[in-house]
Amino acid sequence: MTSNPSLTCEQLIHEASRRIASDTPRLDAELLLSHVTGLSRTSFRAWPEREVEPGQAETFEQLVSRRLLGEPIAYLVGHQEFWSLPLKVGPSTLIPRPDTECLVEAALSLPLPAKARVLDLGTGTGAIALALASEHPDWQVSACDCVAQAVALARENARALRLAVTVMQSHWFDDLPRDSFDLIVSNPPYIEEGDHHLGQGDVRFEPGSALVSGVDGLDDIREIVAQAPDWLAGNGWLLVEHGYDQAEAVQALFRARGFESVESRQDYGRNDRMTLGQWPGNPDNKS
Repeated sequence: MTSNPSLTCEQLIHEASRRIASDTPRLDAELLLSHVTGLSRTSFRAWPEREVEPGQAETFEQLVSRRLLGEPIAYLVGHQEFWSLPLKVGPSTLIPRPDTECLVEAALSLPLPAKARVLDLGTGTGAIALALASEHPDWQVSACDCVAQAVALARENARALRLAVTVMQSHWFDDLPRDSFDLIVSNPPYIEEGDHHLGQGDVRFEPGSALVSGVDGLDDIREIVAQAPDWLAGNGWLLVEHGYDQAEAVQALFRARGFESVESRQDYGRNDRMTLGQWPGNPDNKS
């Protein structure tokens, strides 16, 4: 494919779709061309004969070439929608997944105070924290990540969306100011070391530190479950995302630590992908 001034939107999309080996080749091509031209995907269908400037066609071809190597669309265009919020993304963070919206739904279903204090651990792009803040402006939502670039990105997303989320740099609870939360939520790393999925699809390009957590994938969840009670208000909740086959093990960790009302919830694929529990202590005696 060359930078020919006679190339139309439909020609570029058709040729790229033929080459891209993904589950959604045409969608990928349309998203890339929309990013390059500033035109909507709807306009490609309404005016398929619209010509694309040579420079834009060349840029499009460069992006298609990177997509052929497997680079995720979200990294190529620099953004991803989550909970109907446009989020800037980058290689320092995971790409927000649709199934993680189920974690947001679970959090919103909990009986929390009107002015709940909420903490999102390992926030990445800020997706979970920002989604919760968008639904409950009166909640006091904080978030943290151990990666400086992720902290900067989450803060940028919060500013762009005009949502009052405080983002701090911390490895889990290590560097957070002492506080007491009604809800702690997290989508931590939970993939086993050496898992074959790490060599497939988008995850090849995502940061390993946000994916892998020890031999059984539960190292970070163990740490979070162990420390969370010291940061929870009385009757506060802990909610974590985990692997499709880890619910039983994660429930056992919750119960062993003393959480009550422990249960797992399903994702859109009907897999048990998140576990929650309520801490029965009180603010003056949580350990």
